[in-house]
Amino acid sequence: MTSKLTSRFWRTLYYLRHIPSLWFWNVAVVKIDDHESEVAIHHSWANKNPFRSIYFSALTGAAELSTGLLALMACQHNNTSMLVTGLEAKFLKKATGRILFKCTEGDVLLETVKKAGETGQGQEVIVKSSGYNEEGIEVARFLFTWSFKKRR
Repeated sequence: MTSKLTSRFWRTLYYLRHIPSLWFWNVAVVKIDDHESEVAIHHSWANKNPFRSIYFSALTGAAELSTGLLALMACQHNNTSMLVTGLEAKFLKKATGRILFKCTEGDVLLETVKKAGETGQGQEVIVKSSGYNEEGIEVARFLFTWSFKKRR
């Protein structure tokens, strides 16, 4: 299902069922494969803050999606549960216009899920997502701690 999320139709259905705030903020999946993902959010009325930039929670949601899609793909064929257990964020520049979040740690997530399945032990991994404005300047950096555990 995750690869279908680049289609507006499938993305809308998925968001409305699972993550309605991302639909409201109009977060778009630009690219997704086994190794990396790109997720975009545009500054708009629905995600603005009083400082004329994107509200931090909308940025966090878009960043988490960029890592979460890769985590979902890693768990796709395993009986593994996943959960965010930690978050660290740095806001480096005012987020206006279109912000593109990139996560290139699909291989790390896949290896962690595989290890959780093989050992039966819970595994944690820290995954980075960086957000860039239209000029290619990094405006935000997120570190998400994902926890994976084999379901019984």
